Amino acid sequence: MSKILHRDLKTTPIIIESSSGNYLYAKHPTNPDTPQQQLFDAIGGAAVISVGHNNDEVNQAVIDQLQKVAYIHSGTFTTSISEELATELLENYKSEKLAKVYFANSGSEANEAAIKLVMQYWYESGKGAKCHFISRKQSYHGNCLGGMSLSGHVARRKPYESLIDSSKFHHVSPCFEFRYKKSGQSSAEYVEGLLDELEEEILEIGPENVAAFFAETVVGATTGCVTAAKGYFKGVREICDKYDILLVLDEVMCGSGRTGTFFAWEQEGIVPDITTCGKAISSGASPLSCVVLTEKVLKGLTNGSNQFNCGHTYQSFALSCAAGKAVQKIVKRDGLLQNVTDVGEYLGQQLHDKVLSVFDIVIDVRGRGLFWAIEFGKSKTTNEPFDESDNVASKITDICMNHGVSIYPCKGTVDGFKGDHVIIAPSFTVTKQDIDLIVDAVVKSIQEFIDIVA
Repeated sequence: MSKILHRDLKTTPIIIESSSGNYLYAKHPTNPDTPQQQLFDAIGGAAVISVGHNNDEVNQAVIDQLQKVAYIHSGTFTTSISEELATELLENYKSEKLAKVYFANSGSEANEAAIKLVMQYWYESGKGAKCHFISRKQSYHGNCLGGMSLSGHVARRKPYESLIDSSKFHHVSPCFEFRYKKSGQSSAEYVEGLLDELEEEILEIGPENVAAFFAETVVGATTGCVTAAKGYFKGVREICDKYDILLVLDEVMCGSGRTGTFFAWEQEGIVPDITTCGKAISSGASPLSCVVLTEKVLKGLTNGSNQFNCGHTYQSFALSCAAGKAVQKIVKRDGLLQNVTDVGEYLGQQLHDKVLSVFDIVIDVRGRGLFWAIEFGKSKTTNEPFDESDNVASKITDICMNHGVSIYPCKGTVDGFKGDHVIIAPSFTVTKQDIDLIVDAVVKSIQEFIDIVA
């Protein structure tokens, strides 16, 4: 019996003894003499792996840094490696006026820091009344209390509702065309309605009280790789500018190259005031996340206290920055963002041709780059979700594991409780042959599930 407080108290997770490239090697749960099971990691942990598991070049960079300096207190000191990584991340974005990077450990920490940065920006600007936040239903912004307050993920919020100050955190409808665009409504009309709703919410709260609008550029696990309708984020940017509100985009899951550009917002034709990133930035070699801010936000601090009142013990951790720098070097040198785009298009096409068009219980396939989701329902005719108790995504994931491929199951796609989808988000290094392997396993798993329940 494991002594770890695992997420599911009823079962012990599969023990992984080693990893290499796209593969995980699992220990047999009861017989140690049985050969390890080889699993193709088609989800990259949780959209984390970008240059493969156990990458020798990344490992060596961390070892080299460990032999120089691992830890310093960021209140007094800095390291060359963290300074170099920050410079490298911003060097291609001078025209977007990205000014500074704050390095943390997890996406949750990054979003908490972003909340504090927003608050301090308005405090330093003499507009301390701006302390209300607007985000979207069916969203997720982390496990800390600030991020959980922003999140519209009903099931994850539920045990902590008594701690969340709902008077300061407000939620508007998600941009989720497949589920919420009305019959006969055009995409432009749908977007117009969402923007009207956001503007009405701002006016109801009072623009003088609204600090920021938070959104995931491409929604992650909550609804499954949902891209925004055309024109949505441009409209949001205009509204935020109109009412003097900061725009914060959460790219912890969809950013750092996952959708084919380092920032997913590059494909939306806008620049947010603050961006949060994580996961793929260090390919899982060491925990790393970041908050990226524009010159506008920086100026708010420099005109005030000239400080950012938010510190963590492992802020700008040198080993994590070494991993991040090595990953970015590999991504750039090997042209991996182009691979994300090219192979991602192939993945999307294969999912449409061999999954969506074949199975009636597959009601939608969506995504961008190497970030794709398959949504399940009772029938394409109605798009009605399965009952919660059916655990469809989890069952298909378990079957897929038996076929040697690991994917990511999610529940609550429709409203936080009902709805099932799985996510596929492999390493940026995958080939079309790897995609064929993944899709073949998914096809077999869905068919096997159908045969079992039929």
